[in-house]
Parts: sequence; C-alpha cells; structure tokens
Amino acid sequence: MSSQREQWGSKLGFILAASGSAVGIGNIWKYPSMAGQNGGGAFTIVYLACILIVGLSIVVAEFVIGRKTQLSPVGAFEKLAPGSNWKWVGFLGVASAFVILSFYGVVGGWILKYIIDSILGGFNNLSGNPEAAGAVFNGFITSTYSPVLYQVLFMGLCIFVIVQGVKGGIEKWSKILMPIIIVLLAVLAIRGMTLEGGMEGLSFLFNPRFEDLTASAIVLALGHSFFTVSLGMGTMITYGSYLNREQNLMTSALWVILLDTAIAMLAGVAIFTTVFALGANPAEGPGLIFVILPSIFPQLAGGTIWATLFFILLFMAALTSAISILEVVTAYFIDQKGWSRKKATIQFGSIITIVGVFCSFSLGGGVNLTGFLGMSFFDVMDYLSSKYMLPIGGMLTAIFILHKWGLKEYMNELREGMNNMSVPDKLVKTFLIIAATIVGFIIFNEIYFTIAGKALIG
Repeated sequence: MSSQREQWGSKLGFILAASGSAVGIGNIWKYPSMAGQNGGGAFTIVYLACILIVGLSIVVAEFVIGRKTQLSPVGAFEKLAPGSNWKWVGFLGVASAFVILSFYGVVGGWILKYIIDSILGGFNNLSGNPEAAGAVFNGFITSTYSPVLYQVLFMGLCIFVIVQGVKGGIEKWSKILMPIIIVLLAVLAIRGMTLEGGMEGLSFLFNPRFEDLTASAIVLALGHSFFTVSLGMGTMITYGSYLNREQNLMTSALWVILLDTAIAMLAGVAIFTTVFALGANPAEGPGLIFVILPSIFPQLAGGTIWATLFFILLFMAALTSAISILEVVTAYFIDQKGWSRKKATIQFGSIITIVGVFCSFSLGGGVNLTGFLGMSFFDVMDYLSSKYMLPIGGMLTAIFILHKWGLKEYMNELREGMNNMSVPDKLVKTFLIIAATIVGFIIFNEIYFTIAGKALIG
C-alpha cells in the first residue's frame, strides 16, 4: 500500500500545505482578540512559550506517526499498536474532522457571501453603524436557504480540490493560496499602520501589560497554542503520511508554527490598526469580522477594495484549513476501505455538507436537532469538537508515544532526515509529558466547569 501512496511534490509544498491547514479563520480574529484583551505583548510571550512546548511537541508527534506508517490516523494507530484499542484514537481524529468541517463549511459560506456583498458595495449603507451591520449579519445567518446556498458552494470548492489529489490538488492550491494570504495580510497591515491613529492598535496588541495577564489569560494561551495548529484531528498525521523519509520533521514543524504564528500576528496588525484608527471597539471577538469591520471599511478611502481584499483573505484561510480537514476523512476511506479518491471525497464531502445544512438550519431555519440541550446544533458541534474531541486526541497521541509505541522507536523515526541535527531523547520526553499534562488539565478544567458551573482557572 505504501509503495502506491501519493507523495508531496516538494518540501516547500508540504510546509505550505501544513501551514495552510493550521492557518484558519481563527487566526484572523481569535489570536488578536485574545492578545488585545489579555495583556497584549505579555499574552504573546506566554503564547509563544506554550506553542513551542505544547504545539511543537504534538505537531512533530503527528508528523512522525504519519510518516512512519504511511497511513491516515486509524490505520496508523492500528499499524503501530496492532490488536489494541489505540485505533480508537485514530477514529476520534476522523470523527473530529467530520464534526468540525460540518460547521466550518457554514462559516466558509458566510465569508463567500461577504465577498460578494463587499464587491457590490453592500457595506456602504453600514458605514459607522455596527448596529445595522449586526442586524444584517443576524438576518443572513438566521435565514433558511441563503446561508445553505453559500455553504454548498464552499464545500463544493473543497471537494474539487481534494478530488485532484495530494500533489495536483492540495499542494498545488496551497502553493497558490498561502503566498496570496501572506501578501494580502501584509498589504492590509501596511494600510492600517498608515492610517491616522493606527499605531495605537500596535500598542494595544503588542505592548506588554503584565497587570492584565491573569491565570485565565494563561489558560487561554495554553488552549490556543494547541488548537491553532490543527492538532488532535489527524490532519498532521494524514499530511505526514505523504512524506518521504528525507524530510526533516523537526524543521518542517518549526516552519509550520512560524508561519502560523506570523500570520496570526500580521492579522492582528491589519485588524487592530484599522479598528483603532476609526475608533471602533477592539474587544468584539468573532463579531469583529462580520459586524464591526463591515461598518469600518466604508469609512476608508477605497473602502470597497479593502473590504473585498480582507474577505478574500479570510476565504483563502478558511479554504486551506477546510481542505486539510476533508482530506482526513477522505484518506480514511482510501486507506481502510480501499475506495477511490473521487468516490471517498464526493460521497463523504456530500454527507458532511448535509450535516452542515442542519448546523445552518439550527441558527434560524426552523430545525434544531439539539434544541433540548438549550444550544443550537451549530454550537453543539463547535463545543464538542473544540472543548473535548481535539484536546483528548492530542493528549492521547502524546501518551501513546510515551507508553505504547515507545520513545526509542519514536526517536528513531524522528531522526530520519535530520542529518547531523541532534535532539536529546530526554528533552523530547520531557516536552511530551508537559504537553500531555497541560492538555489534560485543560480537559479537566472544562469538565469541572461543566459539572460545577465554574472553572478551576479561567
């Protein structure tokens, strides 16, 4: 099976594809919002430390497992631990990808709608009026059929890319989209810094305010360092399975984390310089994207152009993440069931789209499968994956290496392609233990909050 397996065409293509997986819409608003509200540069310092300890450890672990086995998550764990229950960690990864893409595709559809609105000048009537922008956004997402139409278009694009394969689809489009994302962000960041008052946004984002760095902020930094690089859903295992043994997994992981973090910070510069220049509220979180910014862009010279560029950027970030998530599900059916790529992608891409339709309907279409829980189906899928499925998958991956596969075998595979680069076994073991412990605490903290109504920290 491994001799017929698809491979990346180049090291650069793999790094851009893996970075594209990590760079999603969360990078564009989540990191800037958290940093701005929780100590600015102080939060960034803690976040960088966390991503180097937690994020890097798990990224490398998933790359190693994927390359060693040349299989997607379920097959990978079965191959390394035959006859055991560890295969369920792989199933959890595939299930996480399925759940996440169901609602992620809905958000991708929203972004497509906003690209069209910005091109047609639909934001002009919202200038300086976030209340009106909020009403427009809520009216759209709670309508029945319009969000579904855009969601189907977005998912159709994902399916189109994945059907073309690893080299001709994922790698090809990552090489196109990732450089454009970086260029657009740089242009938007420079534009924001040239606005009068824009430099105040840089101070808000990067000036260390240690007095605002609470225990809750540190937990946020820990959590985001894990989620920001697409860990726990099998994406990096799947992408790693298309690697040859000449690839240096450590430097590749460092490049992925560097690009992911740099793009998050560039997004912060682009957004907050603009927000501060026009006196808007910087503490809006997700609402910043679909409510505040549409009311800000019309106030800029050439506002239609800047708004269109921004939402095209957001769309590309969403697409690069979505195709990596769909690839996890597709690869499972190719590897474990022997399906063709086309059959696996179209059939399960369609099923995920249908589940996504119910996510969209739950926001206002009159059908909410989880209404008995007091939450929309959309929110339940988001909560279940981000709070439980992803962190459990990441934690168990670290534990699997330490207690089942064995550090010696793991290090032997990691050292392939590293040439003369030396990484001490004890250091790797320590980082994996720390990563598993930290993620385990995040999970326990969330469970405690659910039961007791308050978190231990946060």
